[in-house]
Amino acid sequence: MLHIINKSPFNSPALSQCLRFVAPQDIILFIEDGVYAAIENNGLPDAITAYALKEDVYARGLADKLLGSIKVIDYAGFVDLTLAHHPIQTWS
Repeated sequence: MLHIINKSPFNSPALSQCLRFVAPQDIILFIEDGVYAAIENNGLPDAITAYALKEDVYARGLADKLLGSIKVIDYAGFVDLTLAHHPIQTWS
């Protein structure tokens, strides 16, 4: 399953709600203001693979602040994730 987080953990419960349902084989993708969740450990399990959308990371000046476990992808990578993982759940 692909979980997409598009809201900041500082202004929304989206990430904490997602983490209640995420399974070890799931993927989390941070987009828009959700990329703020990729700069500090917000309870993201070590077993979960997490990505952040490069354009949103750079737009917010966070490129040098991301957690080391977060993989940065571009829009083509975003499309690849949506094609490879079903179902998709967006958390807002």
